[in-house]
Order: sequence, then C-alpha cells, then structure tokens
Amino acid sequence: MIRYRSTRATASGGETDLGFGEVLLAGLAPDGGLYCPVDIPALSDLAPVTAGTPYAEAATTIIAPYVAGTFDEAELGEMVTAAYAGFRDPDICPIHRLEPDQYLLDLTRGPTLAFKDMALQLVARMLDAELERRGEHVTVIGATSGDTGSAAIEALAGRANIRVVILHPLGRVSEVQRRQMTTVDAANISNLAVRGTFDDCQDLVKAAFADTVLRSELKLAAVNSINWARVVSQIPYYVVAARRVSPDGGPVSFAVPTGNFGNVLAGWYGKRMGLAVDRFVVASNRNDVLTRFFETGRLIIESVEPSLSPSMDIQVSSNFERLLWEAGGRVGEAITELITALRTSGRVEVPASWCQVIASDFDGLRLDDEGTLAVIADVLRTTERLVDPHTAVGIHAARKLGKHGVPMVTLATADPAKFPDAVESATGRRPELPPHLAELFDRTEHYDVIDNSSDSLAAALRGER
Repeated sequence: MIRYRSTRATASGGETDLGFGEVLLAGLAPDGGLYCPVDIPALSDLAPVTAGTPYAEAATTIIAPYVAGTFDEAELGEMVTAAYAGFRDPDICPIHRLEPDQYLLDLTRGPTLAFKDMALQLVARMLDAELERRGEHVTVIGATSGDTGSAAIEALAGRANIRVVILHPLGRVSEVQRRQMTTVDAANISNLAVRGTFDDCQDLVKAAFADTVLRSELKLAAVNSINWARVVSQIPYYVVAARRVSPDGGPVSFAVPTGNFGNVLAGWYGKRMGLAVDRFVVASNRNDVLTRFFETGRLIIESVEPSLSPSMDIQVSSNFERLLWEAGGRVGEAITELITALRTSGRVEVPASWCQVIASDFDGLRLDDEGTLAVIADVLRTTERLVDPHTAVGIHAARKLGKHGVPMVTLATADPAKFPDAVESATGRRPELPPHLAELFDRTEHYDVIDNSSDSLAAALRGER
C-alpha cells in the first residue's frame, strides 16, 4: 500500500506518513505541506494500456495502486465508470490532429466544460464513499480561478455528508464561470466572492487549514489540487493520450496551459511511472511566474494582472512545491525554509541542482492577450476549430517548442463557450453553450461578498455573517 508524506515533513517521514483515505480527507498536511506518494508504481507492473483501451478501464488500472488500502480495484472501477458516464463524448477525452506532429487533447467534454471535471467527478465519488464508510461529515473548501469551483460544485451538489464552500476572486472570473458556480441551487453549496485575487483566495484556504480550531470544528477538507486525489485522477489522460498518438510507445511531449501547476504535475508523475515523455511545456499568460523561473531559476511573486485567460491569473502555483520537493531530494526541512523565504520576501533563489533536475523535463513560454487573440483566430482559420484563450496559450507554446518527429499534445482545458467575449473578439464568432447550460443566464445567482481576511472567511464558514 502506497503511503503519503508531506513536502514539509522530516526526511524520514515515519509516523507522519498516511494512507490514501487519510490524505483524501485531509487535503493539506497539518504542517502546511502537500502530500506526495512515497513510492511511485511502474506502468510496466500494471495491466497494459494500449491505444484501444477504453478510458475508464485505463483510469482504473493507473489509479488503483495509489488508492490501495482504501478502495479495491472493483470499487474504484465502479466509481470511475460512474464519474465519466455523463460526458458528452464516448471517448471521454478525444484527440484531434491539428497539423503535423501537433495534437489537441480535448478535456472539456464533462458537465462544466473544463478539464477540472476529469478529476472532480471522480474525487467527489471517492469523498462520498469514504465519508459514508466512516460515518463522517466534512466541509469542503476550495479556491477557484474559474473552473475548479464550478466543477467541484457540479460534482458535490446534493451530497448529504459534504458541505461545499467555494471562494472566487470578485470580478476576476468570466461571467459564464461565475454563473456556473452561483446558480446551482443546492442546500449544501455556498459561494464566496473575495475582494482580491485568486492567490488571495488560495491563501485564505490555506490559512483556514492552518487554524487548528477551525479545521477541527468544521472538519475541513480540500477540493483544490492541493489535494493529492485531484492530481492522481489526472494522470490517466496523459497515458491514454500518449498511447493514442504514439501507439509504438515512442516519446511524446505535452503543452499545458498552467496556473496552479496541478495539471502538468500529473503528467510528470505519469513520466515517473514510466511514460515516455520528452518535454513538458508550461504555457503561461502575462502572469508568468513559472516562465520566469525556467529562465532565471528564481521564484519572484509579482502582482496578479487580469487577462483573457483568468484561470491562469496566478503568481503562487501551489503544486510547484511538490515538484521542488522531488527535485530537491525530498528534504522537507529545505522546502519549509524555501517556502518561508518566498512568503517573507516575495522572491527566492532555487538551488542550482534542483533547477537542473526540473530543466531536464520542463520548458516554459508566455503569451500576452494580443498574441492569444491572434492564435485563436489562426487556429480557426487553419483547422476550422474554435479554442478558448487558455488552450490558445498552450497551442502557441506547442508550436514554438515542439520538435520535428515528436508528437506534441496540447491540452484543451476549457470549452470556448466559457469565454465567448474573447473568442468573438478574435474570430467574429460567438460560441454557444451546450443545451444543458442554455438557460444559464436566466438562473438566479446566490453568493456573498467577503473581505480578503481570515476573520471574514471564518465568520462565513461558521454562518456568522
């Protein structure tokens, strides 16, 4: 059974290592770190995943060793099948050829039209099953830059053992994204609009977990990708995509529009399992903290600037801590020191040896709003396909850094209908919402606005405002 260790634990871990069930419900570690698997299973030890393996079967095979001891493979398989039953394509995540050596992995076929459905439809069922088994109730809190919130709400609405509180930055998500969250009429759902940025929302969530009284009182659980369950649920689509574009097992590269780093990190863990990946290209918008790291070896937090790709408007990419922990030899004390320095001064020099490890797998590239609109227009002209701004940033990076003869797969992370204004500005065509969301703008919204303070969040969580 795989055990999990906090990125800030002592090097030996020992008694602080947890099983999957505990990690699923804990989300963030008590020391503020993120849980990572101590051992990583090898794909070669699992049932083969081929180009023709159905997605649900592949996902069950890949995820099973990570959840052993909590869910057996049969129970996991039932949850996986149920999670993807409502997707709008039988392939779950179809792949389209854009041009020679360039492919698009469509992760937008779920109920909320974003890649977050790929993980959260499954994680919701895992949470529900584990809570039912334990006879417990939790308050799930999460910060969203747009898509996580709607996907979590869609997956968790109406579940008796789970209360859901989602924080989004006031005025910094698209109208479609906001309405997908705030128009869900379920007794267990609450939305809070924070006067601040996504990073502020994320910091409030982490502070709530650090408040031991509040955490215990409300039995807090996490739905962001700080929860390992989110990351592991995303590994399968990298394996499936690689098998489909390179059936002989040859190397593949991925371009990933990136904000909180959880999506591309899942792919990297796939490579650690033995998947043949040449490069991961981290695609950023004007909020380019990761691109600057790949160029300089320094993490420097700057102000968050609104963009046409709001889900990437982030300066603190939480999941990057997991990669730093792995690159630095899994020394929790070193991670604690580095993250403390970053939070204190807003900048930190990452050790050169860590940077070398990361550079062996990752590249970074940025694209501003003007360039994003140009790519959206060009993709329509050359492929007759509409893409959203986040996906456009990924396609730009894939085109610039792809290698001849190595299939490059860009992850399509959101349906263009979630960002109709930007797409219409670029192409003159306004994408329509699918039928199940056709009345979205006629539905009543429900949300409260709070200040960017832990006291305001605590009061809202306790129902004191």
